[in-house]
Order: sequence, then structure tokens, then C-alpha cells
Amino acid sequence: MSETPVAFMIATFVVLAAFFVVDLFVIGRKPHVPSTKECLQHIAFFVVAALIFGGIMWAVAGAKPAVEFYSGWLTEYSLSVDNLFVFVIIMSNFAVPKVLQKYVLSVGITVALVLRGIFILIGAALIERFTWIFFLFGAFLIVTAVKLVTGGDDDEEYHENGIIKALRKVMRISDEYDGEKLRTVKDGVRYFTPMLVVFLAIGTTDVMFAFDSIPAIFGLTKDPFIVFTSNVFALLGLQQLYFLLGALLDKLVYLPLGLSVVLGFIGIKLIMEALHGNSLPFLNGGQPVAWVPEVPTWLSLAVIIVSLGGASLASVLKMRSLEAGGGQDVAKAE
Repeated sequence: MSETPVAFMIATFVVLAAFFVVDLFVIGRKPHVPSTKECLQHIAFFVVAALIFGGIMWAVAGAKPAVEFYSGWLTEYSLSVDNLFVFVIIMSNFAVPKVLQKYVLSVGITVALVLRGIFILIGAALIERFTWIFFLFGAFLIVTAVKLVTGGDDDEEYHENGIIKALRKVMRISDEYDGEKLRTVKDGVRYFTPMLVVFLAIGTTDVMFAFDSIPAIFGLTKDPFIVFTSNVFALLGLQQLYFLLGALLDKLVYLPLGLSVVLGFIGIKLIMEALHGNSLPFLNGGQPVAWVPEVPTWLSLAVIIVSLGGASLASVLKMRSLEAGGGQDVAKAE
């Protein structure tokens, strides 16, 4: 059950809906390649907006929901960085013109948010009825954490999902773009442009990532409103991160390690919560396991900040060390 006032939730949805309408139909109608300055300004704006939103939530709903939002936002934001690798590959595979990529990301992320919203509602309903599902969520996150450390989850190539493959079989899709249009006419025959496929590729692929991130945030909060808004604020800055980081993404060498710590911690936390509300007849006689300690919300936030902050700092230091070593090698060669 949400601790956030209904009026605040309604106002939030109205403001967010207005933002996406403006982004898609006003800003999106002026395709361009964002400059570094523009990217930095937008990222700063969305980070400050998330901090302010959490502060307002603290004022209207209390400290606990606010801390849960900050924890969820940081986790989702960090996990969303992985999306950028796939976005780069999708844009390359479909040869999306650079000038159209910002618009493509805007639409793709909007589609992703709608699909994530449905996924969140389903997840919330399942958790409400079947508390044992936390055992599955927790185990899944721990396995994902291990894969991040061992590299078993790496995939350098983008593979079309079933929706895109089915679409190609039943619809005429041209090989060329026609600006931002979804339909075009070629030799008197109407075709869908590749833009439609790219929208769906980004939107549906992002939802695949949600299978990692949604269980993770449900380990931090049970409030569907906080889960959704954490996802919204995390995805809002992805466009600018895409253009700003681009080729620098592979420099964050220790980020997977930091993410693995966060996912592993949340996975263990989920299993502990499942034990607290246990109803499985073959476990402790179907009774809750009282001796398992509860993990406070502030500890979750601390683990997330230390893990991700430490991984980012270590990555920067590693990158500088490599660059310094490379400069010395060049000097010796001369």
C-alpha cells in the first residue's frame, strides 16, 4: 500500500505526461545531434529534478518513502547504463542517421516506460498475493550478480527479439528512412520505414533489461508508485548519457562489479524478506522465520552509494592510469 498522498501521485503523473508530450511533439520535431554542453545541462537538470522530487516526497510522505525512492533511482539509473551498450548496437545495426537518434531514443524510451508500467503492475499484484515470489526474485538477482562478475552475461551483438521478427513477416518494411516518418511510399506502394522497427527494438529490448531491474527495486520498496517513478527518472537522462558517453562506456570497467554487489545485496535482502513473511508449508512448518534480521532502508541506500560510487571512482582512476602509462610509452618510443 502506498504511503504517498493520492493528490501528489496524480500531480506527478500529470507533470510527467506533459513532459513526455513536449519532448516527443515539440523538442522531438527539431532533430539534431546534442552538443556536449547540452548533454551536460540536461543530465544535471534530470539529476536535480530527481533530488527535488525525492525531497518533496520526504515532505509529503515522510523519510522512508523518500529514501526508498533515492535507493531505487540510483539502482535503476546505474542498471540503465547497460541499456546504452545495446542502444549503440541497435542504432548501428539499423543505420539510424545521427540526426534522428535523439528522436528515436525519446520514442523508444516512452514505449519502454509504458511497457515497464504494465510489468510493474503485474509484479505488484503477484507480490501482493504470493509473497513467496520474493524467493524467485532474490535467487534471480543473485544469479545475475554472479554473471556480471564472471562475464557470463556479456553479449556484444544485438539479436532481434520475437516481436521484431514477427513484424517483419507480416508487414512491408522499406530499407530506407524517410525523416521521422513511420510510413512512406515507394514505387506507388506504401511501406513502413525502418523507424518503426527501431522504436520497437529499443522499447522491447529495454523491457528485457527490466527483468533485472524491476525485481531489484521491488527489493527496496513495495510501493508501485515509487517503483514507477524511480524508473521514469532513471530513464529520463538516458538520451543525453547516450550522446555524452558513447564510446566511453567501455571505460567504466568496474561498474559491472559495483552492480553485482548491489544486485547480490538486494537479492539476499529479498530472500530475507521472503523468510519473514514465509507461508511455504515445507519451510519452517509454513511459519515466518522470526530470527532473520530486517535490513533497514538506510543501509540499502548506503550499500548502493558506496558500491556504485566506489566502482565509478575506481574506473576513473584505472582509466587515468592507463592513459598515463600510454603517454609514457609514447615518450619512450620517441
